[in-house]
Amino acid sequence: MTEQERLAALTQILSDLLGDDSITLAMDTVREDVDGWDSFTYINFIVAVEAEFGVKFRIADVESFPNVGAIVKAIGAAAGR
Repeated sequence: MTEQERLAALTQILSDLLGDDSITLAMDTVREDVDGWDSFTYINFIVAVEAEFGVKFRIADVESFPNVGAIVKAIGAAAGR
């Protein structure tokens, strides 16, 4: 799976969580860029991402992801790519 495919999957997950199909994530997107993406939604997002991709992030990583791109790259690293 390419980074663009992972990014598209993350966009769909967040859109579903927030009930907003207009969301478009980019590699440099931060939570503050998306209306309604609060800390509670972030935790739900991470749990959904872990379930979707069959990965498990360390707490320290979850607390320090600077943007969506870091999550995309962490998924790739966890999947061995």
